[in-house]
Amino acid sequence: MDISVVVPLYNEAESLPELAAWIERVMKENNFSYEVIFVDDGSTDDSWRVITDLAAHNKAINGVRFRRNYGKSPALNTGFARAKGRVVITMDADLQDSPDEIPELYRRITVDGMDLVSGWKRKRFDPLSKTIPTKLFNATARRVSGIKNLHDFNCGLKAYRADVVKRIEVYGDMHRYIPILAKNAGFTKIDEMEVHHQARKYGKSKFGMSRFVNGYLDLMTLWFTGKFGRKPMHFFGLLGSLMFLIGFIAVVLVGAMKLYHMHTGAPYRLVTDSPYFYLALTMMLLGTQLFLAGFIGELIVRNSAHRNDYEIAQEIN
Repeated sequence: MDISVVVPLYNEAESLPELAAWIERVMKENNFSYEVIFVDDGSTDDSWRVITDLAAHNKAINGVRFRRNYGKSPALNTGFARAKGRVVITMDADLQDSPDEIPELYRRITVDGMDLVSGWKRKRFDPLSKTIPTKLFNATARRVSGIKNLHDFNCGLKAYRADVVKRIEVYGDMHRYIPILAKNAGFTKIDEMEVHHQARKYGKSKFGMSRFVNGYLDLMTLWFTGKFGRKPMHFFGLLGSLMFLIGFIAVVLVGAMKLYHMHTGAPYRLVTDSPYFYLALTMMLLGTQLFLAGFIGELIVRNSAHRNDYEIAQEIN
């Protein structure tokens, strides 16, 4: 099979017939063998009934329905697990992503040899309250991840080589950072393609401003797990040792100053009367706790069943 199209959705009953017909037309015009996997993320409207009707008239259409709303990441992960195509394409169900982009996305994967191609909606039909935070969010993601050539990490329109979606796990709200997940898994041929952004035709956006706060927290999680996930002691142990050392030196200096004043006959006060003593003691305690956190992290990693799972690109026997 050439292409699997994974479409996560939540309360998009109005747009589904038009989207399914549009995808079908593009696939037939290009003679692609394909499947469409609609993942209903616990919709409360008639989305599942519409998907059932569409599947009855088109055997290329499949559907999965969650019992409740879990979020876009679980929906994508479920669709990825069921995808059979050599190229997997994701798009949103609100008709803001154009299926006419599919042939070029497919070519970029199969001919150009890309692992992942992400859409870039240079011209957007969103309000400033959404576009400005999005630009800041993407700039931060580029800086932290090192993927300098992507302008829109969260674009729903993406194409993947099948190996990519089978090797990554999309969880929580990590759908925003699938390119980073792919890079951490060893897939470095990541590029973008400018795509057309259409104004929403039906319904309203399901995402609020809270996604930007959660997005930055998830980005920090990905950065840490990608860099120190297999060696937590390198982070906590180093930071804890530095804090303990600074605190210890400060305690020695406080004690040495008292001894010096006693020796010279200058007035002095008790070590415990000095605020610097307590600051130094706090530094030593925090340093010890951080060091122990790294040590416990190493024990957890050491006993993990996946501690020696590595991405193997090729092998000769």
